Amino acid sequence: MTRTLLLGARVVDPGAPAEGSSALEVEYGRITWAGPADLGRERAPGADVHDLDGAVVTPAFVDAHVHATATGLLADGLDLTGCPSPAALLDAVAARAAARPGALIWGHGWQDQIWTEATPPRSAIDRAAAGASVYLSRIDVHSALVSSALLDRAPGAADEPGWSDGPLSAGAHHHARRAALAAVDGRTRAAAQEAFLAAAAALGVAVVHECAGPDISSATDLAELLARPGPQVVGYWGEAVTTAAQARELLAATGAHGLAGDLFVDGSIGSRTAALRAPYADAPGCTGNRYLDAEAVGAHVTACTEAGVQAGFHVIGDAAADALVDGLRIAAAATSPDAVRAARHRVEHLEMAEPAQAALLAELGVAASVQPLFDAHWGGPHGMYAERLGATRAAPMNPFAALRDAGVLLALGSDTPVTPVAPWDAVHAAAAHRTPGSGLTPAEALAAHTVGGHRAGGEGSPLAGRLVAGAPATYAVWDGPGPLDGDPRPPRCLQTVFRGTALHDTLPRLA
Repeated sequence: MTRTLLLGARVVDPGAPAEGSSALEVEYGRITWAGPADLGRERAPGADVHDLDGAVVTPAFVDAHVHATATGLLADGLDLTGCPSPAALLDAVAARAAARPGALIWGHGWQDQIWTEATPPRSAIDRAAAGASVYLSRIDVHSALVSSALLDRAPGAADEPGWSDGPLSAGAHHHARRAALAAVDGRTRAAAQEAFLAAAAALGVAVVHECAGPDISSATDLAELLARPGPQVVGYWGEAVTTAAQARELLAATGAHGLAGDLFVDGSIGSRTAALRAPYADAPGCTGNRYLDAEAVGAHVTACTEAGVQAGFHVIGDAAADALVDGLRIAAAATSPDAVRAARHRVEHLEMAEPAQAALLAELGVAASVQPLFDAHWGGPHGMYAERLGATRAAPMNPFAALRDAGVLLALGSDTPVTPVAPWDAVHAAAAHRTPGSGLTPAEALAAHTVGGHRAGGEGSPLAGRLVAGAPATYAVWDGPGPLDGDPRPPRCLQTVFRGTALHDTLPRLA
C-alpha cells in the first residue's frame, strides 16, 4: 500500500488538549506518524504527498443513527420537508401519479404543526393518487398518510392501534410501512442505498449505524446494505428477545452487530406517540404509546447481556425513560452490573432523561446516541416540542450537557431522513442548544460525532476516532474549520478516508 503524507494541515485530534500537528503519515490503513509540517517534508520521498495549504483534517464522522434506504429513496421520491399545506401535498401526489401512472409514490417530511388546515383524509389521497399505492411519512417517521391501494397490501393494518382515516400511527403505521417497503423493487432499493452511501462519504462520514428492524425496514434490506462498498455500515436490528439463545440466533439470521437501534419503547413527540407521564399539552388525555414495558426491557437486556450482544432501545418520552432505567435495573439484578457494563448497551434519542437516570446509565456503561438537529429544528420556547408539551416541559429536552456531566458516553447522529446527514450542522446545533446550559462545546460535539460514535458502535481499537500514530487512518479533509471556529457554515469536504481507503476524494497530488 502506498505511503500517504498530508502536509500543511491544521490537524484536529479530539483527544488532544490543543492542536499541535500539521502533518500526518498513513500506511497500511493506519496513521504511522503525526507532527509538524517541516519534519513531515523530510518524509516525503516515496510518499503520495498532499500539500493541504492550510486545510483542516479531522477524524471522519460517524453518524450513529441512520435509515439508509429510506433516505436514498428520497433522491427520486417526494421530499415534503417544508410542504406548506395539505393542498400542496395533494398537488405533489397528483403530479407524480400523472407522471408515473400506477407506480409506488414514496414521500417523506410533511409536518402538520406548520399547517393551518387539517391533514387530508384517505379519500383525498386516493383521488390524487389515481389508484397508485402511496406512502408519505411524517417528518419523524412515526406516522404516515397512505392510500387505499397501499392498504390493500397491508390487510392487517385496520386491526392495529393507530388506525384512522388520516395519518396512521403505532401498529397500523408499521403494517403500512412494511407494505410500502415490500413494494420497492430490488433495483430501486440498490440505487437508493448506493446514493445514500455516496452522499454520506461526500459529507465526511466514514461510518454509519443503520437502525433496522421489523417495524422500520427488513432483514433483506439490512443484508444488502451491509454488503455494499463505501462507508462502513454497523447494522442494528430492533427486535426484542427473552433468551440468550434467541439473541444469538437473531444476530446470526440478520448479520446485525447488535439487537438495538429502533427497538421501540415508545414513539415520537411530533406524532404524539412518545410515552409521557402527563398528557400532551395540545392533546388532553393523550400520553402516547408504550410498546415495551420495564419487564420487556429488562428481559431483552438480560438476554443480550448473557449472550454478549449489544442491546439498545428507541426512547424519547419521560415515561419511556422510566421503563428503560427500570428495565436496566432488572437486568443488572438478573446478571450483574459488571456484566451489563461489559456488554456496552446503548439507547437512541433519550430526549427527556433526568439527572438520576443519566447517572444510572453512566454507572451501567450505556451509551446515548443523540441527535442535535432535533433541538435545532423543534426546540426552543416556540418550537414543536413546546407546542406539544408546553414550554416548561420542553425546555429540558435533549440534555446533552447533563448527560456529559453524568459521564454518559455520547454519540451524535442524524436519524436521517428525520433530519439530514449534516455532521457539521449537528456539531453547531449541539453547541448552540436552544436551552442555555444544555449544549456541548464544539470540540466536545466533534469528539461525540467521531470518537463517541466509534465507541458506541463497539469499535475495538481504543484509538478509533483519533489522529495520532497507531490510530486507524479514518479521517476527513476540509476547506475550513467551520463550527470549530464559531462559523455555523459547514466547510466543504475534500476527502474522506476509512482505514486508509479513500471513499471520497477531490484532493490534488504533488508530482
